[in-house]
Amino acid sequence: MCTAWVLSACTTPALVEKTADKSVPESFNASKDTTNTVTINWKDYFADPNLTSLIETALQNNQELNITLQEIQIANNEVRARKGEYLPFVGVGAGTGVDKVARYTSKGASEATTEIEPGREMPEPVPDYMLGVYAKWEVDIWKKLRNAKKSALLRYLSTVEGKNFMVTNLIAEIANSYYELLALDNQLEIVKRNIDIQSNALEIVKLQKTAARVTELAVRKFEAEVFHTRSLQFDIQQEIVETENRINFLVGRYPQTIARNAQAFSDLVPDNIQAGIPSQLLANRPDIKQAELELEAAKLDVKVAKANFYPSLDITAGIGLQAFDPTYLVKAPESILYNIAGELTAPLINRNAIKAFYYSANARQIQTVYNYERTVLNAYIEVANQLAKIDNMTRSYDLKSQEVEALTQSIGIANDLFRSARADYMEVLLTQRDALESKFELVETKRMQMSATVNIYKALGGGWK
Repeated sequence: MCTAWVLSACTTPALVEKTADKSVPESFNASKDTTNTVTINWKDYFADPNLTSLIETALQNNQELNITLQEIQIANNEVRARKGEYLPFVGVGAGTGVDKVARYTSKGASEATTEIEPGREMPEPVPDYMLGVYAKWEVDIWKKLRNAKKSALLRYLSTVEGKNFMVTNLIAEIANSYYELLALDNQLEIVKRNIDIQSNALEIVKLQKTAARVTELAVRKFEAEVFHTRSLQFDIQQEIVETENRINFLVGRYPQTIARNAQAFSDLVPDNIQAGIPSQLLANRPDIKQAELELEAAKLDVKVAKANFYPSLDITAGIGLQAFDPTYLVKAPESILYNIAGELTAPLINRNAIKAFYYSANARQIQTVYNYERTVLNAYIEVANQLAKIDNMTRSYDLKSQEVEALTQSIGIANDLFRSARADYMEVLLTQRDALESKFELVETKRMQMSATVNIYKALGGGWK
């Protein structure tokens, strides 16, 4: 109970409190099956050995990840520092000096007439030798220091979860870039095949011009189409270089060729995804666990700030030996000195700084509530989006496959009609262009399909375990 003289110090301002809403929907869809793909290790989830090799290298060499590991070490050291604050500080000290006072002063006159023992006066000047142990301890009455240590511990655990979230994102980013690289390889191969087809068509048009069946305009149109497709080839090659180097950067190495099997890309089939139930996100998503730990740490910070309004008790003590001659240091009890003191202090007037710290801690705690709720909401929406994308991309890929097959057949039909003068050259050109675009779109849809399988794994919280 607070005494009357510190009653004002014990009163604390009222705060606006807010608690986090931790409720989530019961399911992502009609299914309430708790089977969850997130339990699969990333080495088993990504079956391509070239991809798993890249991920393993990145987990060792990625600079940003290694920076985060040092942040964890810093947070761990903060915990040790906070733990030491509520334990007594004990130190040892030694010193020496000399003191010469004026003869015609009260102190100088008394020292001049003082005998240490019969026939032996005080030395002049007077040396001083001291050896002692001292201690200082703030008694943690209101658990201010212990709560500060717990808060630091929670933030240390938060940095660990932050590292886990970075691992999840790193794995997903490498996998997405790898599938993008395979898609670009396939698009480049499509362009090269299309250049051959267009070049053959150009030769046919040139022969027909010689036979006066077409004009120079048709020849120029076909030539322009060949030039356009060849320029597209170099655009894709540049994208391949940049994508390879993006992967190399994530892996933490200088540019080099990425080992891959581009031919297998079109045969990739997304695995069957089991999303489980939304409540599992709270345990599996590192960013949610990080936000929750930050929330608990912020609550303790408010308690620490509140304790600043209360009296604090400091105890200081010391014991040692002091004499003007080193040989007298061992003579007890004359050379022994000691002290002990207790000090009770409390803020009374002008507590604006303490109030500001208290209000700021409360505001940060409310921020962490909103951040936690936002993180949970974002996690749920990410999963819902990727589940829908997997379903839609599967249907889209089937339809685009049929489109490519139809347009590929139409190229031969258009060429036959052109040779028999039953179709003009523009129909041939447009058919070739439509077929090229549809093949590009098919490859892009496959990339989006694989990207969705990567992103759903990340959204569910996979990869870091």
